[in-house]
Amino acid sequence: MKIEGPRAKLLALVIPALCVGVACGLILAAVDALAEGLQHLVWDDLPEALGVAGEPAWWTVLILTAAGLLVGLVVWRFPGGAGPDPATEGLIGPPLKPATVPGLLLATVLTLAGGVSLGPENPITAVNVTLAVALGLRFLPSIKGEMWLGLATAGTIGALFGTPVAAALILSEVFAGKSDTALWDRLFGPLLAAGAGALTTSVMAHAAIEIDLPAYPGFHLVDLVSGTAIAVAACALGLSAVYAFPKVHGLFQRVGHPVLMIGLGGLVLGVLGAIGGRITLFKGLSEMQELLAEQHTNGGLLLIVLVKLAALLTAATCGFKGGRIFPIVFVGVVFGLLAHQLVDAVPIGLAVGSALLGVLLATTRQGWLSLFLAVTVVADIALLPVLCVILAPAWLLATGRPEMQIKSEHREAVAR
Repeated sequence: MKIEGPRAKLLALVIPALCVGVACGLILAAVDALAEGLQHLVWDDLPEALGVAGEPAWWTVLILTAAGLLVGLVVWRFPGGAGPDPATEGLIGPPLKPATVPGLLLATVLTLAGGVSLGPENPITAVNVTLAVALGLRFLPSIKGEMWLGLATAGTIGALFGTPVAAALILSEVFAGKSDTALWDRLFGPLLAAGAGALTTSVMAHAAIEIDLPAYPGFHLVDLVSGTAIAVAACALGLSAVYAFPKVHGLFQRVGHPVLMIGLGGLVLGVLGAIGGRITLFKGLSEMQELLAEQHTNGGLLLIVLVKLAALLTAATCGFKGGRIFPIVFVGVVFGLLAHQLVDAVPIGLAVGSALLGVLLATTRQGWLSLFLAVTVVADIALLPVLCVILAPAWLLATGRPEMQIKSEHREAVAR
């Protein structure tokens, strides 16, 4: 039987979507593997070979400053400058010029390995989108560029978070609005890509984002009060970073030259890392696991929150290539642990989930992503109804505020 009409169009997407999803997962896995290998060499093997005992502060400052200078050299000398200013980019954006891909990948590996407080999400999404659109339009031009962009975005998000659900939730916001095509028809190809990307990274033993916490003991009315208070406080903390974002960006832009600008950012990150310790470095996924395995005082947790947030602001505005979501998740987890230690009657899963929800709403302004990550990190679906209610006050505080992204009018003001 001949298949025609909408079903034929969807069927034609199956193989391209699966191929794009697998490719997105493989590129992410390759970048992670290269970065982790270089990280172990620089932070573990090299100090041991040189006889550097422990984790001295000067080594942290030295390595992060060196990482800044190297990334600055890549941005300065590579074709296309390794892509646009990352402070101006969101998670989903238009494809770049293909010539920027090698420099962007190199800068990302150096950023991740150097201990910078950024994740791989933004540059890897940009690379995958750029390659998918360029290669897809060349070899299969019957599929439009917008669809190649959607497939690569979904495949990368699925690979990053280990599930296609995150891609479906994010793209449902992107695809919202009037259209003659049903939402699930528009999501058909991207969901296949997201599933393929997630399966690929699961086979490659991608680091899990969830943490091991005691199960939520069950709902009590007071949970809405305590959860809302934590979510709103975390949202206010996130908004403080949002309002500081353009100011810190403007300070670095005054330096001008990318090597000096990113090198200075690396020096600042080194000083912050020396203050907060190694746990405040890197993207934050494995550091979340270490955090739970150690005992920290209330003052220690507060110091980690403040140092990590300052490191994120510095890294995201001085020119390092990386994403902001994973470090923000780390901040939310630490803030939730602090709230639980201050008032131990609040269940730890509720405290962490509420803190994650609040800080992510403030900094990403994506409700579905924030709710998904809050539930996924604490790995307790029983918290979902409570967090859905807690979301409302935090969203009312966050909505209408500036985003953690430099807009074009601010870029023009800085240029003048």
